[in-house]
Amino acid sequence: MNTTIGSNHQPDSVPERIFTNPTSVAFQRWVMIINFWILISCLSLAGETVEPYATTYDRLFMWIEYAAVLFFTVDYLGNLYYAKDRVKYFFSFWGLVDLISILPTYLMVMNLTALQGSKVFRVLRVVRVLRVLKMARIALQQLENKKEKSNPILTNLKIYFIALFSVVMISSTLMYYVEGNLYSPEAIAHGQELLDAQIKATPLPADAPPEASKFMPLDPISGNPIPEDKRFFTSIPAAMWWCIVTLTTTGYGDMFPLTFGGRVIAGITMLMGLVLFGILLNIVGKTIMVMLFGEHLTDDGQAPATREAVLKSLVTRGWISEQRAAEVVLMSEEDIKSRMRHV
Repeated sequence: MNTTIGSNHQPDSVPERIFTNPTSVAFQRWVMIINFWILISCLSLAGETVEPYATTYDRLFMWIEYAAVLFFTVDYLGNLYYAKDRVKYFFSFWGLVDLISILPTYLMVMNLTALQGSKVFRVLRVVRVLRVLKMARIALQQLENKKEKSNPILTNLKIYFIALFSVVMISSTLMYYVEGNLYSPEAIAHGQELLDAQIKATPLPADAPPEASKFMPLDPISGNPIPEDKRFFTSIPAAMWWCIVTLTTTGYGDMFPLTFGGRVIAGITMLMGLVLFGILLNIVGKTIMVMLFGEHLTDDGQAPATREAVLKSLVTRGWISEQRAAEVVLMSEEDIKSRMRHV
């Protein structure tokens, strides 16, 4: 959701409140719907990589794809229409993520995926996983716009689990497409077909070993072969187990990447595991201090906010203009109190 869009006036229509007013009930309900379809879409994307479920339930996965894209399209068009600067939103990071997450499906429906383009556009659907990060972003925005005090521990736990799911889903999906695609059934069949054609044109020597006629996938960067007993990332759910083990640094070692790209993803995943572990320790530490030692969740003795801080917050939320805020800074307290009586 793009909460920086819209004009300085309070939204009047329900559609406008859905996309511009984080404090409204309509906005919060729409966020829940979008988050639901983000979750369902990610699980469906993972399920499509598991056989025999991918073949048996292909139509179910297809309809889930269409339903999710429908809601994502409405969300994208709504944010674009109500954006304060539509061009800026269109080329922003989240705008491009939202667009690319729905574009491959429309291109495949319109049959514009010739010359093996369907595989390319299918891989582009991985960008949709980045929408999971919006769940954490929206949770933070809603926390900032809540008028009543909420339990920061519960809020932090919510954001932590969203971030954990985001890292697991993104790392596992990338690992599957970067390394697992090299030895997918389609890749093995295509490689064996090319090898058979090459052997037919140039027969192998009589003393060649039997494995010489069997296709062996290679790392496209290092050129190292990937033996059959080292092909671990055969699906996204399989890669999820590796990701959880890597994030928790337990080091089972039963699954590990062999390709250069896979090892880059593994290194980043390890670093993200350290970050998530630090966040979890902070949350657990606060919880223990509250439960065992009776510390308060909020600092009641904190100094009141300054006039500049309050005005900056009002400008950020779009409730007053910067010019009006500059005028209020120059006003005396008596003038402000006198004008507030008439509000």
